Amino acid sequence: MIVGAGAAGLYTALCAARGGADVVLVSATPLAESSSYWAQGGLAAALSREDSPAQHLVDTLTAGRGSVRESAARVLCEEAPAVVDDLTALGVRFDADQHGQLALGLEGGHSARRVVHAGGSATGRRLVRQLSELVAQVPRIEVLERRRAVAILAVDGRCAGVALDDGRTIAGAAVVLATGGAAALWSRTTNPAGAIGGGLLLAFAAGATLADLELMQFHPTAVVRRNGADGFLVTEAVRGEGARLLDASGERFVDELAPRDEVARAVQRQMIRSGAASVDLDMREINPALFPNVVSALRRAGIDPERELVPVAPAAHYMMGGVATDLHGRSTLPGLYAVGECSCTGLHGANRLASNSLSECFVFGARAARATLTQSPRAGPEPHDSAPVTATPTDAAAPGAPSEHSRAALWRYAGLERDEAGLRELTSDQHPLVRLIATSALVRTESRGAHQRSDFPNRDPAFDGRHVTLRSGSDPELESWS
Repeated sequence: MIVGAGAAGLYTALCAARGGADVVLVSATPLAESSSYWAQGGLAAALSREDSPAQHLVDTLTAGRGSVRESAARVLCEEAPAVVDDLTALGVRFDADQHGQLALGLEGGHSARRVVHAGGSATGRRLVRQLSELVAQVPRIEVLERRRAVAILAVDGRCAGVALDDGRTIAGAAVVLATGGAAALWSRTTNPAGAIGGGLLLAFAAGATLADLELMQFHPTAVVRRNGADGFLVTEAVRGEGARLLDASGERFVDELAPRDEVARAVQRQMIRSGAASVDLDMREINPALFPNVVSALRRAGIDPERELVPVAPAAHYMMGGVATDLHGRSTLPGLYAVGECSCTGLHGANRLASNSLSECFVFGARAARATLTQSPRAGPEPHDSAPVTATPTDAAAPGAPSEHSRAALWRYAGLERDEAGLRELTSDQHPLVRLIATSALVRTESRGAHQRSDFPNRDPAFDGRHVTLRSGSDPELESWS
């Protein structure tokens, strides 16, 4: 069973089927309409002669602000090049230069050009379309579209299947969550409305451990516009090609290719100083052919980036926390796996290195698929003889969409800067995941990467390499992962 049909879920399904498994893929939307479809970033992989997995690892560790699980980062950096080769063999057409070699982009925090794209900033669209077409053609994969998991079933302490919103209960020797992140819980976000962390709550209610929920990455360049384009992400790759961030007087104020946490905070400081709702992104010298979907979206919003400055400000973008897993996607509940943004291997630390996330989907999706094929058989009665794990009111598995009040409160009290008073306010919010995020953020009494506490403004070495973990019915804990 794979729940979620974004890049991670699709690739995991293909890898499992290629390994001989029969797969049921549950998709809340029709295929090719997942959140991954909108991903503008590419895949980070050391592919040039001037680069190496070792240097990619150094950049990942540096960006992660002392919180990266080095073993997970090493796996990603060493295995990402092979993933690009496999995707190419599956028919994904990555952009090439005039000599027919892969065109490698430069993004914030990277010391070399190592980001591959497909269709410029339409990478997510290309990947999801191609993988969806392949999945639809594989007899071993059954796709259930417009269906949602509402509970994870457990028998004798082991995951045994899922309950769906149509009343069906489906057994599975293994269940892989690929349900995406939770950035749409914040009122200002780059994510589609469905990215509210539903898979995290399902896993938590079933007994799995969550980790690092306080670590939400805020993207520095989301459009500020009140005509439906608000929050539209302008990919970091445009800054890699020379776009500049300008203050109210038209001057640069930050290294545009610094790691995202630095750039986002610099943008916020400028907005506070000027009292403006945005800063300006200058794309006027960028070849529009490199980013056709960005340029067309901006023009639909009434902005001509070839002639005008683009108003941008930070927005919630990517959750570095999620379901705690090992390096093979295994959660703490036997038989339950998690891949992609809903998982937390510790790879991203406190600040994700740009374009490591799509690479993570494929590297760890393949690893999870292999792990499911070699796991010990499930024991106990069939799932239809058992009831779904029930959740307490505090940790309800399916609370529905967050209210506007919850989203506004999360942005206000757990945005780019937080403090104890605001976080305690969130611990009584009506939405369970908001409460869990606040609980995690209260434990981390320091400022590090995407987590900035005005009442604890400095980084505390005592938190180096440590992860805030949550288990149902228990107090939060700090763990070090090898």
